[in-house]
Amino acid sequence: MDTGGQRPALIAVGATLLCVVVAMVLLWPDKAPQSLPDGGQQVSGTITALSTQGCEPTGLGGAMKAACGKADVKLTEGPQSGYSVSTTVPGGPGAPVVAVGDDVVLLYTPANPEELRYQVTDHERGLQLWVLLTALALAIVAFGRLRGVTALLGLGITFGVLLMFVIPAILSGRPPLLVAIVGAIGIALTVLYLTHGVTRSTTVAVAGTVASLTLTGVLAYASVEATRLSGVADETSANLGVLYGVNMQGLLLAGILIGSLGVLDDVTVTQAVTVQELAEANPSYGFRQLYAAATRVGRAHIASVINTIILAYAGASLPLLVLITAIDNPVGQVLSDQLVATELVRSAVGTIGLIAAVPLTTALAAWWGVRQPRAGAGAGGAGADHPADAAATTVTPDHAGAGVTLTALTARVRAQVEAKLASVRQ
Repeated sequence: MDTGGQRPALIAVGATLLCVVVAMVLLWPDKAPQSLPDGGQQVSGTITALSTQGCEPTGLGGAMKAACGKADVKLTEGPQSGYSVSTTVPGGPGAPVVAVGDDVVLLYTPANPEELRYQVTDHERGLQLWVLLTALALAIVAFGRLRGVTALLGLGITFGVLLMFVIPAILSGRPPLLVAIVGAIGIALTVLYLTHGVTRSTTVAVAGTVASLTLTGVLAYASVEATRLSGVADETSANLGVLYGVNMQGLLLAGILIGSLGVLDDVTVTQAVTVQELAEANPSYGFRQLYAAATRVGRAHIASVINTIILAYAGASLPLLVLITAIDNPVGQVLSDQLVATELVRSAVGTIGLIAAVPLTTALAAWWGVRQPRAGAGAGGAGADHPADAAATTVTPDHAGAGVTLTALTARVRAQVEAKLASVRQ
């Protein structure tokens, strides 16, 4: 644990954490979300027999082929567990394709006529998901070892905050943006220290993350107000607003903020560690040199991360992009649509916040770095006594990163060769 010289910063972080805890207590949901109108109960079962036949094709030009028929399902849970029921084979776009032996999910609606009480809605995939998640956890631990374990713990805390505080608080009527700010800062404070340890670079990363989140929140609010987005972009958001009375515009802002956090902490930690390594490798560097060298690393990182963000948004919105292409409306009309404009604002604001995180975190880290005692700094440091080692720790800002290791190795090899030559001459 590296706490030397960072006591004031840790005190500030502790005060921030205390404020987050108090805010969580004040915003904590005091009532359970209201129940939806009775829409049925989900139960599980296994297909034991299937009788299908072709149906009339649907869609434009009959492009959608459908299947009709009956399926016998043995229920494995629910009020009639152990009994077999007969239901229609699901059809239409997105309907599950079933076969004998498949485990399926059924919707049980007691108020319906007897022949319509059970409807197959989806495949049962719990076991497959648990196997996949277990493989993921094992891969993280196998590669990351102790750091992988702390990363999994951090992931658990993140989901805990989201599922136990953020979502219930929003459903109970708390302001979504305020809830998201408190939740995001709480996640950043706990997860970053848990994953990376209580070090100077982690403290800088936390400060940079909080500052970048604040900027992202302000920019998101201004952008949503300027574009007059309501937050109701599809049927799901409309139903949420009607059934639970959630402030959908605030929920949009909360989504932008929480979505930005995942990439922000990656960038801020990278920049903080980069500055610390440069400062230790180059004791003579001042603020400007540290900032310039680390910013070059940040630019390369941002260039790849921005592409990752845009591709992630494009992948998530691929059905929408396909539909837009198929409709072939004018570009201006398409971009100004509520659904498309929402995604554009979300991606643009998140990317701008991510870009701002680089100079903010780098400046904080460089400012702190020049105020910390560094080995080899000054005339009486190690660099003055060992010229070869001093050369080994000198890196030009144009080659920060790989240059630290390469220059150090070259200088040490040169020193060893000169020593050998001197002994041969003697």
